[in-house]
Amino acid sequence: MTMLDTFPPTRQSALERVSAVRPGDYARSRNAIDGAVTGLSPYITHGLINLPEVLADVNAKHSLDVQHKFVFELGWREYFRHVWAFRGEEIFESLREGLLPQTSYSALLPADIRQAATGVPVIDMAVRTLYATGYLHNHARMWLASYIVHIRKVQWRVAADWLYGHLLDGDLASNHLSWQWVAGTGSSKPYFFNADNVARYAPAPWHSPGSVIDQSYQALDHLARQPIHRARAEHDAPDTDPALIEPPLLVEPPPELGWTGPEAAAVAGREVWLVHPWNLGDLPTSLPANTVVVGIFLTDFHRAWPWSERRWRFVASRMAELAALRWQGDAAALSEALKGAAQVRSVDEPHLAPWLARLAVCEAAIKLFPAVDRRCDSFSQWWTRASGGFASASDLLALVGAGLR
Repeated sequence: MTMLDTFPPTRQSALERVSAVRPGDYARSRNAIDGAVTGLSPYITHGLINLPEVLADVNAKHSLDVQHKFVFELGWREYFRHVWAFRGEEIFESLREGLLPQTSYSALLPADIRQAATGVPVIDMAVRTLYATGYLHNHARMWLASYIVHIRKVQWRVAADWLYGHLLDGDLASNHLSWQWVAGTGSSKPYFFNADNVARYAPAPWHSPGSVIDQSYQALDHLARQPIHRARAEHDAPDTDPALIEPPLLVEPPPELGWTGPEAAAVAGREVWLVHPWNLGDLPTSLPANTVVVGIFLTDFHRAWPWSERRWRFVASRMAELAALRWQGDAAALSEALKGAAQVRSVDEPHLAPWLARLAVCEAAIKLFPAVDRRCDSFSQWWTRASGGFASASDLLALVGAGLR
């Protein structure tokens, strides 16, 4: 299974991908663009499958130590959520001083980057892959971010917002904190890469000899610290191919996907379960038989965070399997329609935190690691606390216990 495979928006597809995971191969080759990556992130992000389910299935076949690289990497998602819980809206601002003052960076993402026409093969391949699949290998995300911030001097937040909109697995905590790590505003050391690194981990079409990244790390570090970058002509040769057209980002789902406005009469006096874009797993078995399942897209969120059509269709397709009623509206309209229901329940989700509690009584989302009640500003700090006391993945899963579903 390669990175360029499509992502069928079904729980069965998610389970098949989990079943295909080979943690030994993953640990050895995960940094390679064509390595044994899992491709699970769109399914995990949207809740078609959760982290305990993933680890339980893999561990049943391979019996992992809790310090195994596969378990370690699962921890990053919960660590980013940990930072979001403590820092809130601060994750959308630089958490520390970067290499240069913010005014040294452009607030616009250049057209040649958006159109995959920089002339740097690794960057253009990354953008083309992003638009074609809605997915990028993590190494490619790091290369893209490093080039945009350190070489092209674009504000990390501007570029992070752009990437989020095109990703099927876009998670605000994971995405924006990763960009901060690369930029050096979320860690003490910015991330650089060069042509040798690309040649080691990427297929030949990605290789970039003779380009701006074909330098030593010392030279790239020096370039990143220059307040006024050199003219583009000095480091990027324009692509002679026709510019790629960036897919539009949409603030609402395509109309043919079957969405309506909120309808109070449909839920009056009834038990209601809300399905939002981040809880697309199987419905709870404990729901009363007469429960009305309602899928929602909250306009308040998407005005700020538009999605690609590919992502709208991915989410809408799965949501249609779960909910006969699918509403789009702002929090005020949804709240008004739901106020006549006997009870409204859902699953907590930080993407919808400003609004969801007004609509429903929310149960906590299932986590893999125990909660760390002290703010950790580095993954290593968090990992020591979250994984401490567990020798095996089985020990960790035992803590989750009955929470698996």
